[in-house]
Amino acid sequence: MATPLTLKELSKKEDLFTHGHRMCSGCGAPIVVKMVLMATDYPVIAANATGCLEVSSCISEYTAWKIPWIHTAFENAAATLSGVETMYRSLKKQGKIDKDVKFIAFGGDGGTYDIGFQSLSGAMERGHDMIYVCYDNGAYMNTGIQRSSATPLGADTTTCPAGSVIPGKLRARKNLTKIMAAHNIPYAAQASPSHWMDLMKKVQKAHSYEGPKFLNVLAPCNRGWRSKTNDAIALCKLAVNSCYWPLYEIENGVTKITSTPREKAPVADFMKPQGRFKHLFEPGNEALLQRVQEEVDAEWEKLKNAEKCGC
Repeated sequence: MATPLTLKELSKKEDLFTHGHRMCSGCGAPIVVKMVLMATDYPVIAANATGCLEVSSCISEYTAWKIPWIHTAFENAAATLSGVETMYRSLKKQGKIDKDVKFIAFGGDGGTYDIGFQSLSGAMERGHDMIYVCYDNGAYMNTGIQRSSATPLGADTTTCPAGSVIPGKLRARKNLTKIMAAHNIPYAAQASPSHWMDLMKKVQKAHSYEGPKFLNVLAPCNRGWRSKTNDAIALCKLAVNSCYWPLYEIENGVTKITSTPREKAPVADFMKPQGRFKHLFEPGNEALLQRVQEEVDAEWEKLKNAEKCGC
């Protein structure tokens, strides 16, 4: 039975991702990992794609992980965990193991949207019993803040720098959550650490299904976003309330919005505290800022229509 999602009950649980890691102060990724593992009431094995989380949480003989944890290459976290999950099913069938073990892969957006997409798509299509969690910070932060297909429209990165020729990234981010749902998996969802109960309920719901599941979780990077070190949760709230990062789930093909803002905020409220969008508020870039708002509005309407029609 899943642990009740109350602060009192959660405070009694062992922290499976400990302090002492080398993630940047204020990073969103370790917050996401702590919540995901805290919502998991099974023995769990994790695979972790190369990236910020991996290089900073296991240095030499020191590790922040208190579960069996596998470091994989940038591109193959899902493939590696597929093999482990297959071995587990074989051992269980042979009667050599009787525990109910769960499998979780963690990867950043570079190792998920782009470099790791092929192995992720394959694992989902083959039906492996795992949850893949993408901690989405919107760029290749570990290797120099290069743009990824998760980088939002208008953002300034080292490979799409805002200047006199281009005003940052000129294309909208890939909608990976819907792409994964299109694999006909039983559960895909988008979540945010600012809405911790929503996130943890989604983890528990994902564990209740057999087969492949996908969670896309916003994870601010103050270095790449050029924001303050203490505003990760505040930025996540602004992302949700502006519908830049809507919270929803697609369960057996049916879309459900899990959090609707009381009053939808302009996406500029989310962007202004971030240096990567500073140029959008300068004279001459009004049209691009308006385009960002229009695309966010259009995606929110599509999501509401999908929920309304039950698809």
